[in-house]
Amino acid sequence: MVPPDTQLQKNAQVKSMIPHLTCNGLVVCRYNGSLPNGDRGRRKSRFALSRRPKANGVRPSTVHVSCTPQAAKAINNKDQHSISFTLSRTQTVVVEYTNDSNTDMFQVGRSTESPIDFVVTDTVAGSQSNSDTQSVQSTISRFACRIMCQRTPPYTARIYAAGFDSSKNIFLGEKAAKWKTCDGQMDGLTTNGVLVMHPRHGFTEDSRPGVWREISVCGNVFTLRETRSAQQPGKMVESESQELVDGSLIDLCGATLLWRTAEGLSHTPTVKHLEALRQEINAARPQCPVGFNTLAFPSMRRKDTPDEKQPWVYLHCGHVHGYHNWGGHRDRTDPGLTRECPMCRARGPYVPLWLGCEASFYLDTAPPTHAFAPCGHVCSEKTAAFWSQIPLPHGTHTFHAACPFCAQQLSGEQGYVRLIFQGPLD
Repeated sequence: MVPPDTQLQKNAQVKSMIPHLTCNGLVVCRYNGSLPNGDRGRRKSRFALSRRPKANGVRPSTVHVSCTPQAAKAINNKDQHSISFTLSRTQTVVVEYTNDSNTDMFQVGRSTESPIDFVVTDTVAGSQSNSDTQSVQSTISRFACRIMCQRTPPYTARIYAAGFDSSKNIFLGEKAAKWKTCDGQMDGLTTNGVLVMHPRHGFTEDSRPGVWREISVCGNVFTLRETRSAQQPGKMVESESQELVDGSLIDLCGATLLWRTAEGLSHTPTVKHLEALRQEINAARPQCPVGFNTLAFPSMRRKDTPDEKQPWVYLHCGHVHGYHNWGGHRDRTDPGLTRECPMCRARGPYVPLWLGCEASFYLDTAPPTHAFAPCGHVCSEKTAAFWSQIPLPHGTHTFHAACPFCAQQLSGEQGYVRLIFQGPLD
């Protein structure tokens, strides 16, 4: 029996805990509401992009060949933004950038230097803390990408590969893919590339996966290379734009970010709404159909080990139980072993259920009735169906669907299961 959802649907009207949103946002896929050790400074699981007090955007202006004094001055001038394209040991093209009072620039990358507004590190599926990722050699660029946002409505945001360093320069070395365009301008790709996917029909209940593209240093759109670091660029897709839309996914070869617009965020569930849904599920007093003990989802504060009353699910059938160690499964910190469901005899993984706490990943405000397999993160049916269809980049040349709350690769026919709760006997 699925818990009654009449009151749950009413809670969709719950207002936000914060004032009306007037800014866009970036959210790192894998973190369920916060970093394992907490959000600190510019290193966090989500980043709000709001209008700056003073515009800091830039746009291309003068093009120089490196042998000229102007080019050398542009590279050495820390007040002058520039992009350097090294064609050979004897030839470098430098593009100067000038201030643009109509845009704000936000930069994303692995570096902790001041030009980076949003510091991101490599996502390792299933890791429990930041220390779990330290031994992994990072594939994210120190200055991965930059986003230019219009300062006036409709606040259009455009993404570009590579970011300016502390000297306000971008350097594309000899080995980087680069070329001269038909109009005589220079363009290129970063080593591991910046990929973008725009969902079809927006980030709504009707959303469908789009096509992954690569974004160049100058913001042009290309089909994917054979591998992330291949020298040969894909084909230019002139009919598509680098303009970000609600639900756009940005992959930096090590971390995937979700772009949410202020308008889109105004229609998503809030943390307060998700907490109300949790309380409503617990108020329905779901029970273990075998032990008859009452189950309850724990508070939304981050935890890594299940509570005593935490619901567990047999992923093959969806029957929800309390924890038990029948069938040789003795360690509740090591879930996922194949078990036989006492209700229907279906065999499959047996894992604890965790509420998806990052509201930005939800497509609607419906009750959390489905769980991703094999991780057990719970969300609405539409949300589970959408993410199970999204091929997220993995490594340098593979793609697979993954849970947005933990980045674990999905398994099973659908990648998620409908939860079957047992209501109270009284």
